[in-house]
Amino acid sequence: MSKTVIPIVVGPGSQPPEEDGLEVDYKMPDDDMSTYSAPMIPEPDEIEGAAEAIALFHNVCSELEKYRVDQPAVILPLDGLDERNIELVNQMLGSGEVSMQYHGSVDAQIQESVLAGVWRVQYLGGNGEIQRDVIEVAGIPSLVKNATFENATLLEINDQEIPDNLYNAPPLLSEIADKMREPNATAAPHVINLSLLPHTNEDLEFLSATLGTGPVVILSRGYGNCRISSTTTKNVWWVQYFNSQDTLILNTIEISEVPNVAYAAQEDIEDSTQRLQEILEIYA
Repeated sequence: MSKTVIPIVVGPGSQPPEEDGLEVDYKMPDDDMSTYSAPMIPEPDEIEGAAEAIALFHNVCSELEKYRVDQPAVILPLDGLDERNIELVNQMLGSGEVSMQYHGSVDAQIQESVLAGVWRVQYLGGNGEIQRDVIEVAGIPSLVKNATFENATLLEINDQEIPDNLYNAPPLLSEIADKMREPNATAAPHVINLSLLPHTNEDLEFLSATLGTGPVVILSRGYGNCRISSTTTKNVWWVQYFNSQDTLILNTIEISEVPNVAYAAQEDIEDSTQRLQEILEIYA
């Protein structure tokens, strides 16, 4: 997964092709972020020298059995595994539906495995080299959950700074500012559907500039091609859906801890537990 910036889309082409925005033709466009591929599970006679990796996955399976999505992430380091064991780890994990990049206090690339709720998190050095490599059992990786908004600010509205040519940006900013100050503001997601609201390109550009560009970009294929971008405004995300031509068909602002579309649900965790148990039976 290479270092990629996915911008918030504004301007021409940023609106749905139909008035209701419901004609969805989902297909993954070409992208530098990782896409789904099924794992290549080796035969039992092909795992010689990879006993540590097999033991690691038994540990992963045990943690999955106990894990609940409201709990902190369980972190299992891969540092110290030799090339043969890492090769088996790569084969077993594969690439799932969600990819993430974090470029903030640290740089990291994150890939969900084919087992939902099992994540590969690689922390990068200044030259892009992997400095720390871990598996996390989690609804969402700990770095994204805990550090996305560590330097974020609350939205302050100053009428004197709002240009006269804006149409709907001022009331939208007021709505965001009010919502984020409510007690337990992230207890339930608050979604503003820009695709259903009248606005101009200048409105979108001003919203984007005011909310800022945060450290996290998420690409989710679980509900079509969905790109999620954090902002520098506390708990505010852009959530955008694209069609097969990579044209924006649904554009929303969401106030939440992390958008649900990126989370592994409890039933996903349970399904992953069963699948991993079945895989490990091969090597019993």
